[in-house]
Amino acid sequence: MKSLKIGVIVHGPKIIDSGCAEKIIKILGDYGEVTCRLGGTMGRTAVIDAHMEDIINIEDKLLPSQSINLLSEDNDVLFLLNYGKSIITGHTFGYKVLNNAGKNINLIQIERPFEEDGVIIQWNDFKNESLIKDLSKRLHLKVISSIEAINTVRELTGFNEVEGTVKRKVAGVSPGENIMMNGIIIGKVTDNHLTIIARNNEIIKMVGGEIKKHGVEKLGQVDLTKAIIKTGLLRTTDNIKPRSIKHVPNKHLKAVFLNHAAEDIYKYNCADVLVSIGDDTTLLSSDILYRFNIPIIGITDGDLDKVVLKGFKLDESLIIQLPSGYDDKVGAWIHEKIFNNEESIEIRSIDNLKEKVLNLIDKSGLKFKIVDKQL
Repeated sequence: MKSLKIGVIVHGPKIIDSGCAEKIIKILGDYGEVTCRLGGTMGRTAVIDAHMEDIINIEDKLLPSQSINLLSEDNDVLFLLNYGKSIITGHTFGYKVLNNAGKNINLIQIERPFEEDGVIIQWNDFKNESLIKDLSKRLHLKVISSIEAINTVRELTGFNEVEGTVKRKVAGVSPGENIMMNGIIIGKVTDNHLTIIARNNEIIKMVGGEIKKHGVEKLGQVDLTKAIIKTGLLRTTDNIKPRSIKHVPNKHLKAVFLNHAAEDIYKYNCADVLVSIGDDTTLLSSDILYRFNIPIIGITDGDLDKVVLKGFKLDESLIIQLPSGYDDKVGAWIHEKIFNNEESIEIRSIDNLKEKVLNLIDKSGLKFKIVDKQL
């Protein structure tokens, strides 16, 4: 077998947390030169915790399809490493990602490699028989055709569009799971089958799900045929050992303001403190920036959707819980009165900023409490 140029797209935290990504990347190194990129953003914390940022490129915030397109330019074959919560969600993910890439790409998917139903899928019509046969033996995974995977997906997912109304099925859901679209939680699953309905690019109804009005308002207009939909927790591993990276304070201390996280929280890892608005934004910000030893000041109202199984918080962080619905209002006041409507400001000290925030809330007359942990 000739030496190959191999591109690897790693998707999601579980493939990393389980140790599968590291094992498979090492094995692929036996077949040629390997270049790895993260596809999506939620695996980035897992890469950091695993000390794998020198192996898996996490510098760019790219969708899986974007990473596929980028790596396809310089490689003979691509591997998509994923660990879906079920084989159905795994097949669906690969199918939709490849469609979004929009190219006839030589892509092999390795799905749920430590599970009994784990598989290797050769997408499109490329021939890599000897490579796949060898990997099948080494990884103890069966091989299925793209036709078999597509047939499974089409029965359980897909969409139809009639006169501006789009109905999209979402596969592999369970009651009680959060429904996240393009990074924003827009509802909760209530059945084993879910269909999301949009009219004129606005979510109007769910069958098998309950709409979260505030989330749909934040989402705004969306192309439901192309939207990225996830259900359940973003990171499910229960024995996470968070990495601690030394933080060097800025010469002039810098505070940044974040109002609900569709933003890339990692871009704030050079700040000295972050003020976050919203329960899940605060949970994610606290968890991610914990690795960089950056405290947060979180403004919440107890409306937590719990997007991660376990979140971490620095002792220096301050989480303030207000009456229901007041986190946005207080956030707007903080942004105007303390941040002068800017994204970032210089501060005298973190304690001084905390004092300013607490004084502002206190003057409003609102009742509030300091929360030790959100989960």
